[in-house]
Amino acid sequence: MAKISLKAARVAANMTQKELAEKLDVSRESVINWETGKTPMKMVYLYAFCHVTGFSENDIILPEVST
Repeated sequence: MAKISLKAARVAANMTQKELAEKLDVSRESVINWETGKTPMKMVYLYAFCHVTGFSENDIILPEVST
């Protein structure tokens, strides 16, 4: 399987940023920041993200964090 971005995985799981944020118990802004690479996603949230979207950690491409 080809690797996909956080946003593509979220969209493929048919979730909005708000819905994902609620499932991960974070703010919508956190989801936006992860998807854009503004802030890094902690591993605990990556595992939870994969659980709720149905993708594995190996399927996801995390964006490089901009400095």
